Amino acid sequence: MCKPVESPATTTDSELTQAELDSWSNRLARMLVRRGVRPGDHVAIVHTPQLESIVARLAIIKTGATPATRTTETTASRADFGITTKAGMEHTIDTGRWLVLDDRSTLVQYLTGSDAPLTAAELHPALPAAA
Repeated sequence: MCKPVESPATTTDSELTQAELDSWSNRLARMLVRRGVRPGDHVAIVHTPQLESIVARLAIIKTGATPATRTTETTASRADFGITTKAGMEHTIDTGRWLVLDDRSTLVQYLTGSDAPLTAAELHPALPAAA
């Protein structure tokens, strides 16, 4: 009988259980949705540590967007949004559409955000009523 994978996110110096990966990616997905990421968008992951890249990729998928993990300017310029670090910002062209993981305000939002799964209402906000 196969034993379930206990650590789906493992790097040389860190590992997350399935529950931790789910919680972390739910928080990040919620932040992405609040910043305007929608199903069908392309989100670049640029210059992020390995564990953060794993979490970011799952978070992007949870929003219905498509992860783009290449680190070239072409990929980043075709993306609707991006996830990076302060060091990674040196490699980006457009500073207005990036979630910087190690920025203080991002960390505060992340640490105080809900880790519950995203709701349908969060993923598909109602359109404003016609006047």
